[in-house]
Amino acid sequence: MNTAELHTTELGAGVVKRSTRLADGRELIYYDDPGSRLGDERAVDARDAAPRPDTATMRRDVLTGDWVSVAAARQNRAFLPPAELDPLAPQTPANPSEIPSLYDVAVFENKSPSFGPALSVAHGDAPAGADAPRDLADLEAPGLGRTRTSVGRCEVVCFSPEHAGSFGTQTVTRARTVIEAWADRTAALSALPGVEQVFPFENRGEAIGVTLPHPHGQIYAYPYVTPRTSSLLASIEREGSDLFDRILAFERASERVIFAGEHWTAFVPFAARWPLEVHVLPHRHVADFAETTDAERDELAPLYLRLLRGVDALYDSPTPYIAAWHQAPVSRGRDTVRLHLQLTSPRRAADKLKFLAGSEAAMGAWIGDVPPETAAARLREAVASIPEETP
Repeated sequence: MNTAELHTTELGAGVVKRSTRLADGRELIYYDDPGSRLGDERAVDARDAAPRPDTATMRRDVLTGDWVSVAAARQNRAFLPPAELDPLAPQTPANPSEIPSLYDVAVFENKSPSFGPALSVAHGDAPAGADAPRDLADLEAPGLGRTRTSVGRCEVVCFSPEHAGSFGTQTVTRARTVIEAWADRTAALSALPGVEQVFPFENRGEAIGVTLPHPHGQIYAYPYVTPRTSSLLASIEREGSDLFDRILAFERASERVIFAGEHWTAFVPFAARWPLEVHVLPHRHVADFAETTDAERDELAPLYLRLLRGVDALYDSPTPYIAAWHQAPVSRGRDTVRLHLQLTSPRRAADKLKFLAGSEAAMGAWIGDVPPETAAARLREAVASIPEETP
């Protein structure tokens, strides 16, 4: 086979990173499990190099100050394809997918991104005609009809070459490889000109809007501090810089704890909005995955898998969820905003979903359906039923 030119780096936990390019110039990165049998070579992407879409444009909502990215190219993305046409599976003669070779974990730039690939004009990296944000002050300036180019980057993180599954269906070894990839990509994306926040996440289930059953997540690198994190920064200013330490102590003393390890605690938060909501906090302050230690990553892999499998043990069918890993912005709040998971699901019963209607969707005024303590007791029992697994 024709082999791709690879740049190889050894990461933590025995994970090996191999970087290359797809036919159209997008970056593709393989993360090999420790002891992987895949070997040192990868096939070249032999597809014709189709032109990449124009970078999307952001419009500022003057009523809220939020920026809305208008990415029309996303209308053309794949929608629930059959297994033989899975765009995240390794390429075959009949399936010209996004990934040329068999892999353990693979990360690549999204073909139809909401942000990117243009970079900051302040660094001279933007293409001709781009109107990228100058800085955070530029993004926060008032005025009607303001637009900017949606600089940044969107990446797809494939957890496995299998057609179906999720993070929770992976082995501990594979989960640890994904965590290593999250840390590596967080560091790399945070260093890109124009990027202000990096967000790893997994959407799971058609009820959430997932269009590919392939086990995968995404990473968004935003050109601004997201509205949710801006609200968090305001809360920290109001409540005090030690807010996460106090939250951890408060929740660990409650009946809402799901499990606690040496480095991480999972709990249903005191004011949970969703019928199923779990937060996972590290015990020491780390701003993002790049700041976690090998020991913290090693413990997170099996604990996170048990949590996800416990969520699925609640009912006879898999539960839809959003697994959102909140990280500190690149240039703000690094010493106060702590890395944490917010896992949420709209499932309020075996055959019922919570829909965001008038009060929640229009006014942001939430009404909880399930008392957090009740939800925690059910989740604690479900997680306890999951056997511990070692790599």
